[in-house]
Amino acid sequence: MKRPPHNTPASELRCEVCGQMPEPPKARLTAANVAVMLPIELLVHALVVETHLPYVAKVLVLTFTATVLVIWVAEPSAARILLRWLHAPALRHRRQLAAAPSLWRARALLRDEPGSLQRITRALARLDANVLGIHVHPVPDGVLDEFVLSVPRGVGERELLAALHDGGSTGSHVWPTTALAMADGQTRALSLAARIAAAPDELPLAVAELLHARIVPPSNAGLQGPDDGTRLKIPTAWHGPITFSRPGEPFTPAESARAHRLAELAEILSYGCEESRS
Repeated sequence: MKRPPHNTPASELRCEVCGQMPEPPKARLTAANVAVMLPIELLVHALVVETHLPYVAKVLVLTFTATVLVIWVAEPSAARILLRWLHAPALRHRRQLAAAPSLWRARALLRDEPGSLQRITRALARLDANVLGIHVHPVPDGVLDEFVLSVPRGVGERELLAALHDGGSTGSHVWPTTALAMADGQTRALSLAARIAAAPDELPLAVAELLHARIVPPSNAGLQGPDDGTRLKIPTAWHGPITFSRPGEPFTPAESARAHRLAELAEILSYGCEESRS
């Protein structure tokens, strides 16, 4: 029967495939080997020097004995006894990563009335969630608030959805995200507009990048799916309608407006290029 791995602080650094520990810093490894080998070397020298062996024999005995003790005793002992100290920098870095807050995007449909935003931010504050960014999109049923949240370790999708529900939200959605979510949407749209100005044919790829969506092939664009707002169709004069899909993350009115403006820009530029050729 295979024994379970020891639950030591350094065991979390072991490779899941080979079971080996990472290489410790050379300075720490050298200091650990010296600390373990020095007492052994002193003891061996003291014992051999007191013997009445010839000088050459003493040198050979010291060399052989010290080599064996270093290989079989000193280095394994240093790696075992000082394991935690040897890997302290890597362990500290691992704990800092584990304790670091995680980033989430959240969307909440709220009533368009005073105090609705305050209630939901209070509910998020009870989780120690920090609101890093917020966008408000008017929709027919109220307002759709989009948040970028930094939450402590241990807070996940279930806790965030519960907090949004307690704050009065309906139809809430949350997704893990990265620091890229903090990029200003208007700045990104202007950068992509400059890209389209140089090459109008880049429109489908530019819109897909802007919306973090995928382009639906024309053969699948006509397939009817659930009307959950995760598909966006923008018309173009030369390509025909281009459909984009983002499963599980509905497009906001602001995102739709940006995509349509980029399509209009590409159409104007393409028309100007055709006139200049004629």
